[in-house]
Amino acid sequence: MMFALAITAPAPAAPQAPAPASAPPVSTAAQPAATAPVSATSTYRISAGDVIEIYVWGDERLQRSLSVLPDGSFAFPLAGTVMAAGHTSNEIEAQLSRLLAGQYKGVPPQVTVSVRAPSGMQVSVIGKVHSPGTFSPTRYLTVLDALALAGGPTDFADVGGIVVLRNVNGRLTTIKAKLGGLLKGKAGDGDLADIPQLYAGDTVIVP
Repeated sequence: MMFALAITAPAPAAPQAPAPASAPPVSTAAQPAATAPVSATSTYRISAGDVIEIYVWGDERLQRSLSVLPDGSFAFPLAGTVMAAGHTSNEIEAQLSRLLAGQYKGVPPQVTVSVRAPSGMQVSVIGKVHSPGTFSPTRYLTVLDALALAGGPTDFADVGGIVVLRNVNGRLTTIKAKLGGLLKGKAGDGDLADIPQLYAGDTVIVP
């Protein structure tokens, strides 16, 4: 009887080898690639005397701050002399990227240009105003803003003959302000649109 039981009893299962630890799953999601900084579109036009900061993405040796020279230019390594006055920071970025492309095997590098100090933004007001002089605002001004900085026109000023003297590519241009009615408290529908915006180096003349 005991012999029969020994025959019919199931044999113990052979011990199983432990399964090898599985490698951690590999993510198939694309990893974010490093991207160059993107500068916001700027309408400010650089002037002589401004302090600008330039950064070439991927090459920290070319990161530096410099002042725009009185002639409106600056010198940059591997790019040479760059004319900056009258251009926006975005235009300078495109120009530097093009000039440096040959140093990067034909691939234009990402360049960021920002204005740290608009020191060159100067306008002058002369003539029949209470406080004539040269002013260094931190923002763009209109002729009306500049007159306010200069204390306003005197009692004998010809407010209808105010003009702006501007240097355009080496030639002096005269722009009529048309502020007569506005300064006399008779603003018309088109008067505000006739107020010129001033740029660096402009001179407001109040006869």
